[in-house]
Amino acid sequence: MPYRLLPPNRFFVAGPNSKYQQPGAEPAGFWVGLWHGIVMPIAFIVSLFNPNVGIYETNNNGGWYNFGFVIGASGSSGGGAAATSGGSGGVPTP
Repeated sequence: MPYRLLPPNRFFVAGPNSKYQQPGAEPAGFWVGLWHGIVMPIAFIVSLFNPNVGIYETNNNGGWYNFGFVIGASGSSGGGAAATSGGSGGVPTP
């Protein structure tokens, strides 16, 4: 029996092999959107070389998935606070 480090692509990234693309599957919600947003930078790079990997789940429940995806994506890219505060982390500089 071969040992696998990771289970098949069912939750980790979006794409045609996602468990949310299976017949009768419920749409992805907030937590899945959050995870897909967090792994979006890595999933994007992998998707350039593998057509079975996507960065956004098309079978989603709408607003809650989108909200989770945006939060995850902004967190994985450093968030907006550092960019708007001049990189000081929100602490004013004299």
